[in-house]
Amino acid sequence: MFQNIKTLFFDYDGTIHFSEKIYIPAFRKAQDFLIEKGHLQKKDLSDREVTGFLGLIREEMWEEYMPQLSKEVQNQAGRIIGQEMEKLVDQGKAKLYPGALETLRYLKNKGYSLVFISNCGENYLKNAQKAFPLEEVFDDFFTAEGFNYLPKEEILGKVYRRFPEEHLMIGDRKKDIDSGVKNQIKTIGCTYGYGTREELKEADLLIHDIQELKNYL
Repeated sequence: MFQNIKTLFFDYDGTIHFSEKIYIPAFRKAQDFLIEKGHLQKKDLSDREVTGFLGLIREEMWEEYMPQLSKEVQNQAGRIIGQEMEKLVDQGKAKLYPGALETLRYLKNKGYSLVFISNCGENYLKNAQKAFPLEEVFDDFFTAEGFNYLPKEEILGKVYRRFPEEHLMIGDRKKDIDSGVKNQIKTIGCTYGYGTREELKEADLLIHDIQELKNYL
């Protein structure tokens, strides 16, 4: 199925990065702020519901969670999330999925071009690069902020021709699969991440552990 693939585009959160380790406590801290300021009565979401926001850009997250909040309060709470995640990274709390780095190195050594493409901001990427040796395995990095928060499918459409054909998009959310489908690129859906099976139904292949990539590539 993937015998002619030369370039692998990887989502980060929920695909490589076990993001809940830093996202859930950061989100809970922002909830505490909202409760303290009277915008929220109690912590109203399960951990699973919180991780459902991973992979969304900021505006989408707030539109789903508390669209009634003013932009000012949303921005204040968002800064708390970002600052707390950065602090947790500095404390060594960020984790990749077991075998993720080994798998990326394996694919790099096999001659694939590896490209990071995420709905994150530039500062989030810099923190990830501080925490993990991502620059050893990835040939290039693209963030949503670097493209003024365009949809991922549009970002992929702008960049994929820069890299050797054929291409493959790997991710855990509908946005990842859609970005591949809409750019006529094959896709692999990661069921171990934060999307649902329904989100991944159009993927060419589903994997349940990132290390399974070594069986297909």
